[in-house]
Amino acid sequence: MPESMVTVLVASEDSAQRLDRFLNNHLSDLSRTRIKSLIEAGCTSIDGQIVKDPNYRVKTGSNIRLNVPAPVEARPEPQNIPLDIVHEDSHLIVLNKPAGLVVHPGAGNPDGTLVNALLAHCGDSLRGIGGVKRPGIVHRIDKDTSGLMVAAKTEVAHHGLSELFASHDIERRYDALTWGVPSPLSGIVTGAIGRSSRNRKKMSVVEFGGKHATTHYRVVSSFGMLASHVSCELETGRTHQIRVHMTSLGHSLIGDQLYGRATKRGAPEAIGSAVRNFNRQALHAATLGFIHPVTEKAFRFEAPHPTDFELLIEELERYARL
Repeated sequence: MPESMVTVLVASEDSAQRLDRFLNNHLSDLSRTRIKSLIEAGCTSIDGQIVKDPNYRVKTGSNIRLNVPAPVEARPEPQNIPLDIVHEDSHLIVLNKPAGLVVHPGAGNPDGTLVNALLAHCGDSLRGIGGVKRPGIVHRIDKDTSGLMVAAKTEVAHHGLSELFASHDIERRYDALTWGVPSPLSGIVTGAIGRSSRNRKKMSVVEFGGKHATTHYRVVSSFGMLASHVSCELETGRTHQIRVHMTSLGHSLIGDQLYGRATKRGAPEAIGSAVRNFNRQALHAATLGFIHPVTEKAFRFEAPHPTDFELLIEELERYARL
């Protein structure tokens, strides 16, 4: 999207409004945060005079001009990485992330990430978020967790999705395979999650500090007393939330070597082998539902289990039939 100049005339009914609010009401493609930053950067003039105060009260008949710079290229390089796209429109994209794909570049993962893939796939359809031509990542799922994610392509969608996540107005349901059978078979886990004092790579339920977290769980099926298929619905979305909460119940996820163990003591050799070959936590983001922040249309997506997840379920079912 090239640099643009927007001109708006202040009508009598808009008189005395804050400048940032007035522009936000008339420019649907920009968030109020972005408009405020442009004003403060000197991109706004009123009747030919630069105004840098977002709190300035507009006056009837004033001619307001806002210069919107072209989005700068994002630093991560676009990379042609295959994506399983579930839905895409001009404002957002929903995809089924495979296990093993990191969401965002960072230490140890400078490229080969979902962001690199989205930059290549979306190209010029990215309208710029915060002045940068990039996808808006509003939530993440762990590298070794598979399943549904949504990312914004425009600033207005990014702002709207962020508000939905902040107010917990997003349906997010995960399928997990855990050791043992939770009792009761359904319930709510509420416990603040913070950084573990013993291992800085881990999160844990903490008594003081941390962030409020709530997970609703339900046992879908059990495989004897060895393991369970558990449906988990997030009320909040904290780092490693399901992994931490299920571990706090004494039922860590199969394959989760950070919060549990590679195999369960006393497990049959065939089961142990199947788990050893399952080199990630058994967690899949199966359902994602939300109200589109621009069109206000209700969306609900479901993603089938990946092959490795299904093969593990089959192995557990085989064990349960013995």
